[in-house]
Amino acid sequence: MTIKLDQLDKEIIDLLTQDGRMSCAKIARAIGTVSERSVRYRLEKLIAENIIRINAIPVPQSLGFSVVATVYIEVDSGQVLDIARRIAEYENVSYVACSTGESDISIQIITQTNRELYEFVTEVLGKMPGVRKTTTLMVPFIVKDIEQWRIPSSIFRDS
Repeated sequence: MTIKLDQLDKEIIDLLTQDGRMSCAKIARAIGTVSERSVRYRLEKLIAENIIRINAIPVPQSLGFSVVATVYIEVDSGQVLDIARRIAEYENVSYVACSTGESDISIQIITQTNRELYEFVTEVLGKMPGVRKTTTLMVPFIVKDIEQWRIPSSIFRDS
């Protein structure tokens, strides 16, 4: 599939990334060269074509969940997807991905305390049938996350 995005799409997406509640009228005023109607049309198209989603993103630290860890998990052959799906059901798991290399699954866990993290890794993950090994890395701070990611400029065509 060839994605056809132009500079106007980029400007709309960048503004919404800063404030997902920004109205089409405010976006049009910020850009300065486009009508509210054009922005609304573009926005509906971007959403319909699954180029962007507009969601509320909770801030875990503001809710008392200040412990973040990445866990790499090695599992028995043939069980990767099944175990990944089971892990994804836990509320304290914010990210689950099947990976290649030394580990089969990588996850991110968010908890309120180090003890909660430890108990989840040892008592839940460590005792899950098919899990062979876990490696836990504490994440003291995140420099860039999905909320800061921008579509690379190279993907946009000239207007």
